[in-house]
Amino acid sequence: MDKLWAPWRINYLKAKKSTTCIFCEAARGKKKNTVIFKKKNCLCLLNIFPYNNGHIMVSPLRHVGELSDLTDTETLEVFKTVASATKLLDTILQPDGYNIGINLSEFAGAGIPGHLHIHIVPRWKGDTNFMPVIANTKIISQSLKELFTLLKNAYAKTN
Repeated sequence: MDKLWAPWRINYLKAKKSTTCIFCEAARGKKKNTVIFKKKNCLCLLNIFPYNNGHIMVSPLRHVGELSDLTDTETLEVFKTVASATKLLDTILQPDGYNIGINLSEFAGAGIPGHLHIHIVPRWKGDTNFMPVIANTKIISQSLKELFTLLKNAYAKTN
């Protein structure tokens, strides 16, 4: 059996779990330092426990947990926003590719199972190297604050 080791995620696992939904809080303007941009029906925000540099998420504004709960308008805007967000990351970080995924339910890995969200994780050739394996350390090469500023400014220039 193959295993995916992600020891840098231990801080997330050990962190005290909030009783409020981070996506609803962000939609209400209470997570200003993480929201890159907001649309009529969704928003794009930083993942503060990233798997890789540039790990961002897109979430509908409405608190829904299943794809089938989205309206057609929300579905279109969410997925168009995923496309826009990858273009934004292309401009700023120029990754070689992306992992884009949705974890539906706690048992599928959703840390916040009640509010649908899509992960966008930039990937580079060689970004999985000896550090996580040998040193039990994941290198995130940029601060969240710096990344947030770059993404927010780039988005402002294109919209």
